[in-house]
Amino acid sequence: MPPPSELPSALTPPDAEQAEAALIEHYPRLVRIGYLLLPPSPGRGRRVLAAHALAQRSLQAAHRARTPAVPLPRRPGRTAPAAPGYASARHHVLRRALAARRARRLPPLLPAAWGLRLLPHRGGAGELALERELAALAPPARAAFVLRGLDGLTDGEVRRELAAAGVGDPHAALAEADGVRAGHALLESAEFDPCSLQARPPDLARRRRGARAAYAAVAALLVCGALLGMPDGGWGHGALSAPLYARNPAAEAALDPAALRRVPAAYWQRSPRRDFTAWPARGDRTQDGRLLRRALEVWARPGAGVRTSATPGTPAGPPMGAPQLLYAGEVGASAVVLFHDGLRVVRYAEPRNADPARGAALDFARVDGADETSSGALVVARGDDGVRYLTAPWVRAVRVRDLLAPDRAARAVPRSPDGVTGALPDPAGAAGCRSWEAVELAGRGDAALRLVTDLGELAPARLTSGAPGAPHDITARADRESWARTACLLREARSHGVRSVNSWTYARQPLPEGGGTARWLCTRAETWRGTGSRVVAQFQDPSERAPAPGTVAARAEDSPACGARIPRVLAGVLWQSPGGRWYVLAAGSGEFASLAATSGGVTDEARGRLLAVPAQEGDRPLLHGRLADGSRVDALH
Repeated sequence: MPPPSELPSALTPPDAEQAEAALIEHYPRLVRIGYLLLPPSPGRGRRVLAAHALAQRSLQAAHRARTPAVPLPRRPGRTAPAAPGYASARHHVLRRALAARRARRLPPLLPAAWGLRLLPHRGGAGELALERELAALAPPARAAFVLRGLDGLTDGEVRRELAAAGVGDPHAALAEADGVRAGHALLESAEFDPCSLQARPPDLARRRRGARAAYAAVAALLVCGALLGMPDGGWGHGALSAPLYARNPAAEAALDPAALRRVPAAYWQRSPRRDFTAWPARGDRTQDGRLLRRALEVWARPGAGVRTSATPGTPAGPPMGAPQLLYAGEVGASAVVLFHDGLRVVRYAEPRNADPARGAALDFARVDGADETSSGALVVARGDDGVRYLTAPWVRAVRVRDLLAPDRAARAVPRSPDGVTGALPDPAGAAGCRSWEAVELAGRGDAALRLVTDLGELAPARLTSGAPGAPHDITARADRESWARTACLLREARSHGVRSVNSWTYARQPLPEGGGTARWLCTRAETWRGTGSRVVAQFQDPSERAPAPGTVAARAEDSPACGARIPRVLAGVLWQSPGGRWYVLAAGSGEFASLAATSGGVTDEARGRLLAVPAQEGDRPLLHGRLADGSRVDALH
C-alpha cells in the first residue's frame, strides 16, 4: 500500500485556492439549480436574484468546510462536475432552496440592482410546459427531477441527497418526479439560465410611488427623532404621555399646573349656583406640581401605558384651556387627580410611588348642564375594596341604604375632612342581586336629601320617583317599596352614561279572581348626552315581595314615552291567576280613554285605562289605546 503522500489526488484534501477556483467555475450550474428549485410565484426577476444569493452562500459554506466532499466517480451519463467541494455546495443550495419553498418566501435579496429588472431569456413552448409541470410539483419532487436530469444522479444518490437536505420521504419524491412528461434536456435551456440575463427597466409608475412613500417615511422618521430629542418634550415621566407633536401657546398654558383654576373653600356658600363650578380644590396634594403636571400631560397626550375610558358620548380630547382642579390626593393605593372643564369631569390615577411601569388610568365623564341635584358626589376611587366618593361641600352627611330592604334603616358612612367617603360596595358589580346599596346625601340648610347609586361611572346616577314632569326624591315609604322591586333592573343601565333614573307608578289594577292589586311602573333612565335614554315598563304582582323584581312588560330605547315631553305609557302582560287561568292584563297612564287587545283575529276592548280579558297560555296579543281626542297609541314594545 503506498504511503499517504502517494494516495490518489482524488482523496487528498484539495488546495483551498484550487477548490475555490473549481467552485467558481461551476457557479452557473449552482445558480441554475437554485433557480429551478425556488418557488416561481414572486416573479422571474426576484427569483434570479434569489438564486444568485443561494449560490453565493453555498460557495461560502463549502469553502468554510474543513473536509470537502468526496467527488463522485465518472460514469457514462453522469453530467455532474467532479470538482472537489461541488457536492457540498450543491447540498447547501438544495437545503436552502427547499426551506424557501416550504416557507413560501424567497431568501433576502441583497445586493439588488437598482433601476433594472434582470430576467433570463424567454424559452419556447416546451420550456413553458416544463415550468408549469415543475411549479405543480411538491418541492422534494421538483428537487428529485432536477438532480436526476441536470446532474445525472442515480435514484439512490438522489434519495441520499434529499434525505441529507431534510426531506422526510425521498421515495415519494422520486415517484412524483416520474410523472413529469417533459424531457430532462430542457433543463439546460436558456429559459432556466439565471447567468445569461437581459436587462429591462422596472415599472416606472410603481417606482415613482415607492420613491414618494420612501421620502415621506424618511421625513416622518426625522421629525419623530427630533421630537424625541427635545428636552421635556419626549416620552418623559415614564412614557405615560405620548410625544408632544405641536407647540401651541394655548395648549402649553393648559398644561401648566400654576394656571389651574382653584375655587376657595367657602365660595359655594355665596355662589350664584351650586354645581361642580362651586367645588373647592381639596386633597393633600393640591400643591404637588409634579403630580398635577403629569396628570395634565397624560390628559393631553395619553401614552400606551395609560388605560383610558369614557362614558358614551363623552369626547376624550385634551383640555380646551386651564381646567378647574377639584381634588388631588392619595386614596387607597393610588394618587388621584380630578379636573372639571365645564363639559367633563376627568379623573387621573397613578400608583402612589409614580412607577410608570405600573401604568396609569384616565377616565372621562360628561357632566354638562349639572345642577345641585346631579353634582352631589363623584367617584374618586374604585378598587377591590369598593367604591369611594368625593362629596360636594354642601353635603352634611352621607348614609347608605339598601334599596332591596325598604324597612331597614340607613347607616352612616364616615368621611375624611376632604369629603372622601369610606369604601362602599359596588352594587352593579356584585354577583347576583341580593342587595343594592344606594348612597343618601343629606344637604346643609335647605338642600334636600338626594339618593344616588353607582352605575360604573365617575358621576353617580340620581334616583327619583313620581310623574315624569315632577319627579321627587325618594323619601316616602311607598317610594322605597316600589324601588325595592325595581333596583335590580338598574344593571341594564350600567356604563351607559346615565344621569338620573325615575320610577313612576302610573297605574294600579285590581286583578281578576281576587288576586289583589298590582302596580304598573315605568322606569326611565336619562343620559347626560340626551340621547340613549332607556324605558322599562314593569308589572309588580302583589303575590310577590321584595327583593323579587317585577315582570318586565316592555323595553324601549330613545323613546319619548314616560318622559317629561310625552309622559304617557301603555304596556301589557300575560298573567296566570292563583286558580290557574290566564288573562291578558294591560294598563295605560291617565291620558288613555280606552284600551283594546287583538289576538287570533278577536278584539277585546275596555273603557278606561285598564284591561283584563281571558286568554290562553302563550297568547301574544297586540295592544293599543285611544286617547281622549280619539288618536291611537300603540303599546310600548
